[in-house]
Amino acid sequence: MPAAALKPKPLPTQSTAKHPVLLDLPYAPVEKRPLPPGRPREWYVTHNRRLKAMRLAIALLDSGVYMPNQARNETIRDTAETIGVHPPSDTTCHMVRALMRYSR
Repeated sequence: MPAAALKPKPLPTQSTAKHPVLLDLPYAPVEKRPLPPGRPREWYVTHNRRLKAMRLAIALLDSGVYMPNQARNETIRDTAETIGVHPPSDTTCHMVRALMRYSR
């Protein structure tokens, strides 16, 4: 029997799988650094909302949701629960769809 026949078949990737590959959870959280002091409170709220929206957009893309119209609020909130993030507000869900729209 040829050696190539004994090689195990590689696992499918997102681009070659017939169905979306399950979300691969992060291996280690990124080390958090303190935010710069002295900014208005609204700056911190917006900054954290953008970070959360980016995390959710990346998780949705990894799970096979590529179009903003596929990412309903329920889908985004289910993804947030999967990756261990507090459920996002409607504003954050809107921001996630905007990130997905402009990343193309």
